[in-house]
Amino acid sequence: MIEKIREKVKETRPLIHCITNPISIHQCANAVLAVGARPIMAEHPDEVEEITATAKALMLNLGNITDVRMEAMLRASSAAKKYEIPVLLDAVGVACSRMRRNFAEELLSKAPVTVVKGNYSEIQALCSQGYAASGIDAEASLTAEQIGAAADKLAGKYRLIVLASGKTDIITDGKQRICVKNGSPMLTAVTGTGCMLGALCASYLSAGEGLYGAAAACGVLGVCGELAETRKGSGSFMVSLMDRLSTLSRKELERNLKMEVIEIAGI
Repeated sequence: MIEKIREKVKETRPLIHCITNPISIHQCANAVLAVGARPIMAEHPDEVEEITATAKALMLNLGNITDVRMEAMLRASSAAKKYEIPVLLDAVGVACSRMRRNFAEELLSKAPVTVVKGNYSEIQALCSQGYAASGIDAEASLTAEQIGAAADKLAGKYRLIVLASGKTDIITDGKQRICVKNGSPMLTAVTGTGCMLGALCASYLSAGEGLYGAAAACGVLGVCGELAETRKGSGSFMVSLMDRLSTLSRKELERNLKMEVIEIAGI
């Protein structure tokens, strides 16, 4: 399934509209290009509806949020709903900012969100109003079992797919849960890899597969992170990561992918 999704993206070269933060915009655009899709990073409110209408997927990233970007996201999501375009919402910082959490909840209630993505703390924050964390990093004490249950609940509440990124990436629609256990500690040593995961997810959503599209993004980035590891340092790692994203073969992915599919009891 994952290889079919990858091949379809390479064959169709879909346009992926990313409204994201300037901190990682370069990495996101290059990640989209590396897997065969085409990025466009338009964010002016007066043009985003027109741009979204021509795209095959929309990525909304709440990092470094501004009033202008918030307006653009609302307008773009309206166009996505009209044209039935899949939407990836990357809920960056909702665990440390009440404003971001409120806006994420507004998007979840108004926009046709296909996948909501966040690290363990961000997913926990969307599930529990009383939860808060320091900064945008995930709280180390949160377990995969705990977040898996929270993600299942969130998926059922909004009828969408939840992607909780961590040492074990958890992807669930409330009925079926996919766990991906790939990755490298070096992915946390450079800025933007979490945002890159969102961009990859949006790219693979364009192939028409929600649950497995999100799982494909986790698997590809995780495996490439492992293969890109280097002793030279974080700068060399980022270059190697981009190289791996653009050259990852089917055999390399199949040989290294650690993925488990779980049917959720009681559904």
